[in-house]
Amino acid sequence: MGNSALKAHLETAQKTGVFQLTGKGLTEFPEDLQKLASNLRTIDLSNNKIELLPPLIGKFSFLKSLALNNNKLTALPEELCKLKKLETLHLNGNHLRQLPAAFGQLSALKTLSLSGNQLRTVPTQLSGLRHLDVVDLSKNQIQNVPDTVGELQAIELNLNQNQISQISMQISHCPRLKVLRLEENCLELSMLPQSILSDSQISLLAVEGNLFEIKKLRELDGYDKYMERFTATKKKFA
Repeated sequence: MGNSALKAHLETAQKTGVFQLTGKGLTEFPEDLQKLASNLRTIDLSNNKIELLPPLIGKFSFLKSLALNNNKLTALPEELCKLKKLETLHLNGNHLRQLPAAFGQLSALKTLSLSGNQLRTVPTQLSGLRHLDVVDLSKNQIQNVPDTVGELQAIELNLNQNQISQISMQISHCPRLKVLRLEENCLELSMLPQSILSDSQISLLAVEGNLFEIKKLRELDGYDKYMERFTATKKKFA
């Protein structure tokens, strides 16, 4: 892409606070963007070929939304964690294996999408994020859900299409978790904590495509309690 085209995008972004440049074959984060570090509220560089998010991302202190879906990122810089106003982070379809250690400092984060990466566990850093509403970790390589998940503040957790065979009972202690998606994993019925049914806030549990028949789930202790929550929620939104 030529400099004049980039310049035009930068001029528009200066007025709107939005920089969107998707599907242009970019191989790196445009360094010129840092001139607008105090202007930009939204950056969308999805569907490019960016391999590296440079440390200068930490300068965009007013950024509310960052999208880098379908790029070639293998890691994220610690500097990303300085973005105290960031509410939405979309990183679907990259090659990420882990999150920066300080990721829990993204204190405003509400929506996090990491579908289609190479995560092997639910990152412990997520438990520190107090405003998190929706977490999408579908299509990764997650095999177990650790005890730290009990501190997760999210309302919806999507773990579809992983390799999960074990889930910590602590998941039923998530204070705000209403929607838990576990479709197409490797769960035996005996590995699904019954407290999810009998003793949690979860009112939508999606478990199709695991190693048991759904009708067996209905025979478990606590299923009637789960159905009460499910029905009450349905009525609320009807």
